[in-house]
Amino acid sequence: MLQLDQELKSNEYPGRGIVMGRSADGKYAVTAYFIMGRSSNSRNRVFVEEGEGIRTEAFDPSKLEDPSLIIYAPVRVLNHDTIVTNGDQTDTVYDGLARGETFEQALRGREFEPDGPNYTPRISGVMHIEKGSYDFAMSILKSNDGDSSCCNRYTFAYDNPAPGEGRFLHTYMHDGNPLPSFAGEPKKVAISGTIDSFAETVWDSLDADNKVSLFVRYIDIATGEYETRIINKNR
Repeated sequence: MLQLDQELKSNEYPGRGIVMGRSADGKYAVTAYFIMGRSSNSRNRVFVEEGEGIRTEAFDPSKLEDPSLIIYAPVRVLNHDTIVTNGDQTDTVYDGLARGETFEQALRGREFEPDGPNYTPRISGVMHIEKGSYDFAMSILKSNDGDSSCCNRYTFAYDNPAPGEGRFLHTYMHDGNPLPSFAGEPKKVAISGTIDSFAETVWDSLDADNKVSLFVRYIDIATGEYETRIINKNR
């Protein structure tokens, strides 16, 4: 099991990342989502709450350039499902689940982002919490090692996650030009502490120049009640 803070500190640019797992005391389903940016357009963002979820918006609307890949709802909630993604596929998953499709089926019609030569992967996760039970799944849609004619689709499902364990999926292996897509299974990482200490650890471990915003949520598995923390570099 890896230490999440060390994974983040050792990687200047993991891009956007999703963590899902279970608190060390076993009581809470835990998720975190962060965004980073190298361009002024990407850095000109904040997370704001919207209903039970969040959305991104421009910190300074006058400086907003292309909104197509940076303005979206990263988190939405449908009944017992909490959906977290790095793009507008949040809506795709939400609509698919509402139609009775599985998480994997809902994403079948989507692929990586059209931002060549990076072809940023679309990463997604869904947490299902109902009647005291908890499971989650994660997905990555990526180009075939930079070949945009082929989309590789991977889904990973985790039943009854163990206390203190999480999975970490991010868009890029590291900084580069072009940016290399994440490879392999979501990383097994330790989850510990309260929502505040966990959020602080993640935020403080992200590269100071590139980090933009962080969302963290702890959901009580027994009751479904939740707490949320949002940290924005632009205040």
